Amino acid sequence: MSAAEPGAGTGTRPPSSVGSRSADAAIGATARHHASGSLAPAAIVLLVALTITWGLNWPMMKLALLEVPPWTFRSLCLMVGGSALLALARASGGSMTVPVRRLPALALVSLFNITGWHLFSAYALLYTGSGRAAIIGYTMPLWASLLSLWVFHARPSARQIAALLLGMAALALLIIKDFGALGAAPTGALLMLGAALCWAIGTVLVKRFAWDRLAITALTGWQQLIGGVPIVIGWWLLEPVPDLGALSLPAALGLAYAVFVAMIFCQTAFFKLLSLLPAHVAAISVLPVPVVGVVSSAMLLAEPVGRAEIAALALVVGGLFLLIRPADR
Repeated sequence: MSAAEPGAGTGTRPPSSVGSRSADAAIGATARHHASGSLAPAAIVLLVALTITWGLNWPMMKLALLEVPPWTFRSLCLMVGGSALLALARASGGSMTVPVRRLPALALVSLFNITGWHLFSAYALLYTGSGRAAIIGYTMPLWASLLSLWVFHARPSARQIAALLLGMAALALLIIKDFGALGAAPTGALLMLGAALCWAIGTVLVKRFAWDRLAITALTGWQQLIGGVPIVIGWWLLEPVPDLGALSLPAALGLAYAVFVAMIFCQTAFFKLLSLLPAHVAAISVLPVPVVGVVSSAMLLAEPVGRAEIAALALVVGGLFLLIRPADR
């Protein structure tokens, strides 16, 4: 999972006879749908598929982490996912070369976007339910919006302030509930908050730096591989080599889903949406993800969904809607 700015670093390819006509037809169809205020059927199908698959990833990760240690789990996800994304970038003809002067920036965004997010979120799932983790994780746009005000010296709007307050209220509900449980500490909630903050910082940094003509899929693949290096080292130092053949069927399915569906399909689908839709429309795909995460966790893992979770979910979705809703004209 990494944050990408729409259109950043997209490469261009020399036109070919058939490919150029197909691309022109697709662009024309998309433009007509934009002009009419509707979405192309293909974009709607992709949007629904992304929402469902990304939301389902939360209980599937929980299933995998019941038997696969966190460092092992994240190492497999990042190394396989990053390699696949780079292969996709090469197949699409986009630029894959990272300028030498951009390597420090790439290392920095990888540290937050990948290393921080993946370690904090993996350990958080050991201490809290996957549905609650999804709610807290998807407060990321709220913190990214706040950080953007500082980094880019923008003045906060009333909508941004309201969205931030809604997100903080959602976190307070979940953390207070953990404190209220006998003998419990809000470890999982705080770890997941750390993951959301890392993702937010990485998001702002990706927007802060210029990436020249580096394809966005390649940028994400490089982030996964570079950010995965310290995780692989931690795996080598802290955990034994796992016997993946001994995994139960639910854990094996959870691991395969996280690697091949979440890290490859979901990432590619999101970038495709960014190329097809206006930025604010593509961002709507984030809104239902924690909803699907909560519902699917309740169905697959029998996790309880109480009033605190429902209220926190409503607050987060409301805050995100305020952030991505187009300004009134």
